Amino acid sequence: MRVWDAPTRVFHWLLVALIAASWWSGANAVPRVHVFSGLAVVGLLVFRIYWGFFGSTLCRFASFTTGPRTVLAYARALLKSQASGHIGHNPLGGWSVLAMLGLLATQVGFGLFAVDIDGLANGPLSHLVTFREGRAAARIHAIVFNVLLAAIALHVLAIIFYFFFKKENLVGPMVTGHKKYKQKIEARLMFYGFQRAVIGIVLAGVVVVVLLWGFRF
Repeated sequence: MRVWDAPTRVFHWLLVALIAASWWSGANAVPRVHVFSGLAVVGLLVFRIYWGFFGSTLCRFASFTTGPRTVLAYARALLKSQASGHIGHNPLGGWSVLAMLGLLATQVGFGLFAVDIDGLANGPLSHLVTFREGRAAARIHAIVFNVLLAAIALHVLAIIFYFFFKKENLVGPMVTGHKKYKQKIEARLMFYGFQRAVIGIVLAGVVVVVLLWGFRF
């Protein structure tokens, strides 16, 4: 059964590559790559927010945000070995997506204002804050990244748990777009491709350019 559209899959794997590039460039003091990879992450986040409201059915926030009772009921049954049977994100997975997006937004948000101690790797909006405020933003930027790494590790562990314990492959569908089910599932799903995604891509590009210019018009 088809579950993930092409724009969502491209977003996911580009995000993986850009987070890796941001980590590498930050750890090895390559400021130019770090700034541009960070801005690219901003663009992806802008696109994902747009796609969360105007994208395909299972990619919309409304399709995978559930109330606390649903999440708790799903958590209680988590240790049952059978597959969850959910189309798209399960209740816990849906909130983990929002948490990850929130962490990424916080990470790049503070990075935009961050000031390096020697002034060589300043964020594109660092001129809008004082040196002290920029240094504080840089420290928070570093702290949030450690939290993000923990969230990524938890995400990977969840994938391993679902694969070996619940016999559910979460990676394959994010590559092919299709997921296998033991029984036929009837669901009315709308899928959109790159034609609708163009609006989100243009919007993301405009935001990135504005940030790159540092609001200097």
